[in-house]
Amino acid sequence: MEIKRTFDFLENYKTSYASHTDALAVKRNRKWEHFSSADYLQKVNEVSCGLVAMGFQKGDKIATITNNRPEWNFVDMGMAQIGVIHVPVYPTISQEEYVHILSHSEVKIVIVSDKILYKKIKPIADEIEKIEMVYTFDEVEGATNWEEILKACQGKMDVLLPIVEKIKEGVEESDIVSIIYTSGTTGLSKGVMLSHRNFVHNAISTSVVQPLDHRHKFLSFLPLSHVYERMMNYHLQYKGIRIYYAENMGTIVDDIKQINAEGLNTVPRLLEKIFDKIIAKGKDLKGVKKSIFFWAVNLGLRYELNGANGWLYEKQLKLARKLVFSKWKDALGGKVQIIVSGGSALQPRLARVFWAADIKVIEGYGLTETSPVISVNYTYWPRIRFGTVGLPIDGVKVQIAEDGEILYKGPGLMMGYYKDPKTTAEVIDEEGWFHTGDVGVFEDGFLKITDRKKEIFKNSAGKYIAPQVIENKLKESFLIEQAMVVGENEKIAAALISPNFSYLHDWCSHRKITYRDNLELVKLPQIIELYENELTEINTKLSPIEQIKKFRLVCEDWSTAGGELSPTLKLRRKFLYAKYNHLLEDIYSRSVDQETLDEVLNKAKK
Repeated sequence: MEIKRTFDFLENYKTSYASHTDALAVKRNRKWEHFSSADYLQKVNEVSCGLVAMGFQKGDKIATITNNRPEWNFVDMGMAQIGVIHVPVYPTISQEEYVHILSHSEVKIVIVSDKILYKKIKPIADEIEKIEMVYTFDEVEGATNWEEILKACQGKMDVLLPIVEKIKEGVEESDIVSIIYTSGTTGLSKGVMLSHRNFVHNAISTSVVQPLDHRHKFLSFLPLSHVYERMMNYHLQYKGIRIYYAENMGTIVDDIKQINAEGLNTVPRLLEKIFDKIIAKGKDLKGVKKSIFFWAVNLGLRYELNGANGWLYEKQLKLARKLVFSKWKDALGGKVQIIVSGGSALQPRLARVFWAADIKVIEGYGLTETSPVISVNYTYWPRIRFGTVGLPIDGVKVQIAEDGEILYKGPGLMMGYYKDPKTTAEVIDEEGWFHTGDVGVFEDGFLKITDRKKEIFKNSAGKYIAPQVIENKLKESFLIEQAMVVGENEKIAAALISPNFSYLHDWCSHRKITYRDNLELVKLPQIIELYENELTEINTKLSPIEQIKKFRLVCEDWSTAGGELSPTLKLRRKFLYAKYNHLLEDIYSRSVDQETLDEVLNKAKK
């Protein structure tokens, strides 16, 4: 059958994968709960009928604020079938953002996952006139459970289902199916209007890269409120791949092993953490075992595709896989065939070492406004290149503007920003090209991202500096967890560095260096010298204008909770500039207006 609307994936499911007993699964209280294809289809129809019985009409909006779970799919598809617009919202944003999104989107009801979110969202919803009810997926005392929506159609399915079928016929591929609010790194988020066609094209076009099929399982843990995991959710259903939702972020590795997952999506930061943990375990080894471990790691960091390193390297790699890398695979359940990385730049060294370990990590690129994938690497030569974000997917056009900005045209392009034609016109030009804000180049047909256009700055000599490129180099160090490069209109580039405190604590322990807390730790002369030496080494790989001449260590881990990172783990530069103004003053002897500083910090802490 022809798939034009997101809920058409269900018809495909019904005919091709009806035998699945675990189409969707979720781990709750350390036990896996499975939903068959029949369960899935039944629940979706119950949601559609329940909403119709409650008076919902095409164009109405419902927000969900929840963790990943099968119920998300039930309500997502149930809404889509009757033309109700889904507004998925991150569970980790500020109160100010919740107020903005829930008011701006004009949702009629909100569905949250649990007691914690209910307590956070209910007072906000009570102040917004258009919100009629807040439901919960979990049983929460005093709250209305989402199953009340299903009960609205009890005993009426025979009457309501034909009505739903009639409404489905009137839903067009060009209709809005979702408004996704971009997290942004500055200011309040914008509502990106995406159609059925946007998602369907992306899901089907990316499926040609996917080596897995209906026999395999995929672990999902990135938020379904994010466009990437949302699209992949459809992509996996199109391929008939069973979707298992992790219990929480802390159980990911155990969940992978329990279900013997063959695939997963991730962001580079999580891959970096996995790699750092592996290295930390290697450092605890003794004697010959430790030597063999790091011989294998160094070999892996030099990995090249298509046997380009020659027969001797391949022979050594075969031995390294047997002695060391096989244990890496076993730690991930032994069956992982593909890890898809997106959201931010993946360090090429990580891709190399995981491929050396026979774990294929592929990188793609896109934005919420392009629903989202623009380009992606494949799992085989010659359709993959390390250090790039792959080849443009079928049906899209990509070109590089004179100033280096990546421009996009294609079926994935958003319908515009909700209630914001002015900003829409600023990013989609008269010829229909979407201006991504990213800077890149083509290398042999492969797209390579070099930086964010707005983040590139000039030093006082008028030379351009691309901070993200330097930051990625800095994060290759085991000593550095996060870094922000600064230096606009200054003589030199400098960096604020959030150390890898786990590694640093071990380093100090081995040398019997004592300290009261991280605040004292980052000021110790031995630590300052350690980082000075590390930066001296890193600077040899950078051009003179890119080299970090000064730095300051911060005593905190950067996180979404702290406000330093966006929900997609990107640096929130405006907030970081404000929070660490005193350190920037120390580096450059300049200040930021105190009123602006206080405003930025207060907003981020809400």
